Amino acid sequence: MKTWAELQAIKADVNARVFESSDPSKIRVLVGLATCGIAAGAMPVFDAFKEKATGNANVTVSQVGCIGMCQYEPIVEVVQPGKPRITYVKMDAQKAARVYEEHILGGQVVTEYLLQEKGTPVNSLEDTTFYKLQKRIALRNCGVIDPENIDEYIAKDGYAALNKVISGMTSQDVIQVMLDSGLRGRGGAGFPTGRKWSFAAANQAPQKYVCCNADEGDPGAFMDRSVLEGDPHALLEAMTIAGFAIGATQGYIYVRAEYPVAVKRLNIAIKQAHEYGLLGNNIMGTDFCFDIGIRLGAGAFVCGEETALMTSIEGKRGEPRPRPPFPAVKGLFESPTILNNVETYANVAQIILKGADWFSAMGTEKSKGTKVFALGGKINNTGLVEVPMGTTLRTVVEDIGGGIPNGKKFKAAQTGGPSGGCIPFEHFDVQIDYDNLIAIGSMMGSGGLIVMDEDNCMVDIAKFFLDFTVDESCGKCTPCRIGTRRLYELLEKITSGEGELDDIDELEALAAHIKDNSLCGLGQTAPNPVLSTLRYFRNEYEAHIVDKKCPAHVCRPLLTFTIDPEKCVGCTKCARNCPANAISGEVKNPHVIDHDKCVKCSVCMQNCAFGAITKD
Repeated sequence: MKTWAELQAIKADVNARVFESSDPSKIRVLVGLATCGIAAGAMPVFDAFKEKATGNANVTVSQVGCIGMCQYEPIVEVVQPGKPRITYVKMDAQKAARVYEEHILGGQVVTEYLLQEKGTPVNSLEDTTFYKLQKRIALRNCGVIDPENIDEYIAKDGYAALNKVISGMTSQDVIQVMLDSGLRGRGGAGFPTGRKWSFAAANQAPQKYVCCNADEGDPGAFMDRSVLEGDPHALLEAMTIAGFAIGATQGYIYVRAEYPVAVKRLNIAIKQAHEYGLLGNNIMGTDFCFDIGIRLGAGAFVCGEETALMTSIEGKRGEPRPRPPFPAVKGLFESPTILNNVETYANVAQIILKGADWFSAMGTEKSKGTKVFALGGKINNTGLVEVPMGTTLRTVVEDIGGGIPNGKKFKAAQTGGPSGGCIPFEHFDVQIDYDNLIAIGSMMGSGGLIVMDEDNCMVDIAKFFLDFTVDESCGKCTPCRIGTRRLYELLEKITSGEGELDDIDELEALAAHIKDNSLCGLGQTAPNPVLSTLRYFRNEYEAHIVDKKCPAHVCRPLLTFTIDPEKCVGCTKCARNCPANAISGEVKNPHVIDHDKCVKCSVCMQNCAFGAITKD
């Protein structure tokens, strides 16, 4: 067990040697080894630097979590006291060897491996527009510390908040700070965190629990995974503080089994926290006892719902329970329980250390602090983005995200995943916070933000998300089990060219019934993608039904391929590759497509070298 004095000594030592060293001969090489980096080939890069640095006491090669800009992985950063931070992108083992020889040993930056912004090399990601407009709280240590080294976390004020809590605060003091901060749950509904904790604290019971939702089932979402992989101790410290606040002695992290790197680093962090006396019995020499276990989820989206998650932890089929009673009264193992997601907990320690006023000064009147988004889709800069609440969607997409590729126009952004909605261009300047998004028919959700351009069909987008929901429904209640399937069948009918105008009315009526009668939040929000696209893109639904055309040219049954006789040179390539033998014509003469035979596969268009084939 480490005393607080010993932890402070560790902090001072690590800062002097690593983070605050003034010795210009000491060089740190940081390799992003989160899942995104590993998938892109970062392990050979890491190994190459380690091999090169063997025997060189002045060079330290360290793994870090997600550095942030996914499309540039593998990412390597070179940190040397007294010199600018240098970021290399799209690295491989061969490039790593060159960087070591020319930069690490020779002192010359390899400019061709740097990120290019507007055609100009940028020394560090910190100098890019992508980073300059961000405010990192939940992601503060991601890409900075070695997630498997507790000492580096301690050097960044790790466990200082826990010490402050257990050495001089009451449980009510902690809860009051959370209430005053205005922190709302980052998992979707945005319920005030302090209120949730206060409800559980007020209920007397022999056993209480603190749970963490690290299941993260939304398509395109990877915010929580990145915190788990890059800063696992931040979660452990926050859950321990929550345990102190409500009077709990046991916590559980419910994490996706599909996150093996996160699970590995959580297990390492828990073991280290036990060794230092920061988990278990008599934490930091006090009477306070708290422990944390890991439970693996099998990828069921419904287990993101709090009661289904708790049922799964209990070893039962993950199905939601009727509420009330709410988990703060009767949750895990029928005991008072709080549940927050990873990002919510990632803010807790900083709020305790810096104060409620510091946190509440950021954001909007009803949505305080920052929010992490997984920015993806039709966007130049994909990756993790953390911005103050109230930042406009335009700022996120155009400034931080770098705009839409290939000169295409912004059409919509999907927030909240399958439970959210589409935000059209008319709301491009909306300030992103909980209430504003709900007002325009979307929701914050966990933080996935998928950007779409003019080539996306909004009816098809609604069908995509509904297909996911149908597949992930637990089946316990009829409105969700049957209703969502009927919604999907109607969308399938419309995108197949068989829709009728009455189908739109049926979609709206059925969606309202599902929202009002489903048992849990999954079913209640499942119709949102349909309702939001109907609200803002009804003309596309009508075009599919009335004109039998897909304006975005996405829905295959509604496509018509045509050969322009003025451009066709009669090379016969389209005819030779057509799987349906639907194209005829003589050599060196214009060809024609038999639309009755055409299967809409687009092979002809892909093979035409003269741009003679168009789709409509």
